[in-house]
Amino acid sequence: MMRSSPAEELKRNLTGVVGGSITLPDPLLEFGFFLDKLNNVAMVKDGKLEILEEKYKNKLHWNKDSGLFTVTDLQKNDSDVYKIDSKRGVILTFSYSVTVYDPAPTPAVETLNVSSDSCRLLCSVDKLTALLWYRDEEIQNQKSSALSLPITVYKQDRDSSYRCVAANPAENKTLHTEGSVLNEANDGNALVKLRTLSHFRQKQEHLEHSDTEDLSCFSEFSPQCVGC
Repeated sequence: MMRSSPAEELKRNLTGVVGGSITLPDPLLEFGFFLDKLNNVAMVKDGKLEILEEKYKNKLHWNKDSGLFTVTDLQKNDSDVYKIDSKRGVILTFSYSVTVYDPAPTPAVETLNVSSDSCRLLCSVDKLTALLWYRDEEIQNQKSSALSLPITVYKQDRDSSYRCVAANPAENKTLHTEGSVLNEANDGNALVKLRTLSHFRQKQEHLEHSDTEDLSCFSEFSPQCVGC
């Protein structure tokens, strides 16, 4: 295995998500090697990539123009230490500690109860993860590992925005909750429309996705509670 001295080795920590891909940020444009913790995996020479380990035949890709390596179809057992050894021009070794995580679960929000001056929301997921409730840009409630997390929205905070975030070190998924009163019935009950905007962001690949969903609930107070 070809290695450079410790003084020439630059180290980074990277994260990925199962089923996704990760691009190592440092280019290899001329002659050099791609290695995992145990083996020489691939060699770049004369503008061509030669893969030396069968496991990486359909997983490892090299962009000739940018010089960047990408590992695709990530699985948990792809968590490893990878290295790029540049052997021509500026001779350096780039080292990456890659950790692959399960995707963050998608949060869902429901209304628990409504009073005359507040409404209580519950954010829930289907597997343990870090959960956070934000009001505008300030964290209101959080747990490092939970299946659900409540928040109380008060009437005086009706102009604020609220969002629940399910997070792991590789990915965030966010549910934005906005409220608007659709109708006030003759008996004083207010029909409140729940609009949720889901959004997820993979930290390493900067992939984004969003979707919307409308829910409705009845409240027994004058329609002031925006966000429930």
